[in-house]
Amino acid sequence: MIERVVHSDPDCLFCKIVSGKIPSRLVYQDDDLYAFHDIHPWAPVHFLIIPKLHIPSMALLTEADAAMMGRMMVLIPKLALQEGCNPYPEGGFRMLANTGAEGAQEVHHLHVHVMGGPRPWLRG
Repeated sequence: MIERVVHSDPDCLFCKIVSGKIPSRLVYQDDDLYAFHDIHPWAPVHFLIIPKLHIPSMALLTEADAAMMGRMMVLIPKLALQEGCNPYPEGGFRMLANTGAEGAQEVHHLHVHVMGGPRPWLRG
């Protein structure tokens, strides 16, 4: 079982992006959160939002993470509009958080995909 880590993992792709070791197209950042464009977008708008702390999976969240996750959920609609999603209710966006092997999680750093824009999309 992967244990929860609350610091940067030197082998983690997303930790390397947060630290600037791997470049990204920044959407947003603050003390706790980092959002960046997906390098292989499935939709006209496709970005990821992650905690800066290395939390390997949604499955490892604790009560201590509730405020950070709440801020993330409130921020997502604002960033979706900023990045080109059309407004609700005619427009909108999809959020996806793969969790664990059976949930198709490939990068073990908690992340939420945000996808939107006119259809059809490449995937999703």
